[in-house]
This record gives sequence, structure tokens and C-alpha cells, in this order.
Amino acid sequence: MALTDEQMERYSRHIILKEVGAKGQKKLLEAKVLIIGAGGLGAPAAMYLAAAGVGTIGIADADEVDLSNLQRQIIHGTPDIGKAKVKSAAETIAQMNPDVKVNTYRTFVSSENIRELIREYDFILDGTDNFPAKFLINDACVMEKKPFSHAGIIRFKGQLMTYVPGQGPCYRCVFKNPPPKDAVPTCKQAGVIGAMGGVIGSLQAMEAIKYIIGKGELLTGVLLTYNALTMEFHKIKLPKDTHNCAVCGEHPTITELIDYEQAECDRK
Repeated sequence: MALTDEQMERYSRHIILKEVGAKGQKKLLEAKVLIIGAGGLGAPAAMYLAAAGVGTIGIADADEVDLSNLQRQIIHGTPDIGKAKVKSAAETIAQMNPDVKVNTYRTFVSSENIRELIREYDFILDGTDNFPAKFLINDACVMEKKPFSHAGIIRFKGQLMTYVPGQGPCYRCVFKNPPPKDAVPTCKQAGVIGAMGGVIGSLQAMEAIKYIIGKGELLTGVLLTYNALTMEFHKIKLPKDTHNCAVCGEHPTITELIDYEQAECDRK
């Protein structure tokens, strides 16, 4: 596939980078990334992936845009209130970059649909804000051997890590099981500064881009944390021994997906 003159101009700042070049840009145009949750994390991630020229972006979200979303979910605007988030996101991406094909899935992910949903994609972004969904996404990606970026935000803090099959621990290696219901407050309960979604969601997009072009070091084996009030990033090394993990270990005890009780989440 040869880049057109318009594409050479659109992606010129990528192409002059030795780490990307025309070859890397072609990889981006041929790549498929699925974003689960078109909210505070998924919104900026989708916009930067679309601007970068990721050829196919899938967006899964069952909710509609409401006024409280607009403080952080920048892919949506005031005229989109009441509209399905996947539709609003697809319209914004279409205006940004006609190179990008958007697949929309107006549905909640569940044990019944997630494996089929992620199967055709090269990289998965977890843009959800509840533990049941995060464990479901992790387990499905492990079972389907799909790399993915986990992230979470609350108040002025955020975190993220990347799972690549065979290259480091999965989310369940670190956090084991979901906490009891209501043990950890949601963003709706505790609040979140809007720009935090932009910081962490953009880092998720960067992880996807680096994976696609095969350059740089991914956040495999580490948890990156960010405190906006102190402007500090920290890398926490994660356990290297994954043999006893219930889902990605040598003798997994979780062999079927689990639908934990759904909690209130930021996608609403």
C-alpha cells in the first residue's frame, strides 16, 4: 500500500520521525484497535488514535451522552446530549480523519460477547471505570492472546499498565480479584478532575501506537502511576512470576469468563 499525497501531508510529522517513517505509518493505517468505553479515558484515546491514522477503530459502549460527561469526555459535545456515545464518537472521528473506519458496538461487554468482540482487533484499550469490567477485559484478552492497555482514574490520580501475552503479568496477576462492592468509590462518588482522562487516555493511545509500530518500551511488567497535584509519575515494578496466576499462569483455575456484579461506572 502506497501512501497518497494527501496522506503524506496529513501524517508528515510522523513520517519524518525515524521511529515511524512511511513504513510505520502504513502499519498504523492497517491496524485495528478496540476501545471499550467511550468515556473519560476512551474519548481522548480514540481522538489521538484517529488523528494518528489507525485504520480501524472499534468503540464499544452502551450509554448515551449526558451533561455530566462533558467535563472530561472530550469526543462528545453539548449537541450530542442524549445521543448514543458510540454514534457521537464515530461522528467526531469522521470529521477528524476520513482514513479511519469506525466500528460501533452499542452494547455492554459481557462474558457472552467479549471474546468475539475483541477477536478481530490487534490491540485493546480498557476505558472502563469499574472493576467487574476490568477483570472481564483482562481475562478475555488473556484467553484470546490479545495485548491490551489497562488504565484507571479517580480524583487527581491515574494509573496504567500494558499486558502483552508472554511478556509480563496480567491485571489479575497484580490485583487478583475485584474488591467487594462499594469498597472502592467510583468517579461519580469521589469525583475526577477532567484533564486526568486526557493525560491517562493519551498515554493509553501512545501504548497502542508503540505496540503497532514496534518501537519503544511498553508498560509491561510495570504499573505507571500519576499524581496531578504533585506532578509526579512513578513506575512500580510488578511481579515477574506469573506461574500461579489464576488466568495466565501455567495451570489456570479460571478457564471461563466471569460476569461479576456490575458497578456504577464512569461510562454513564
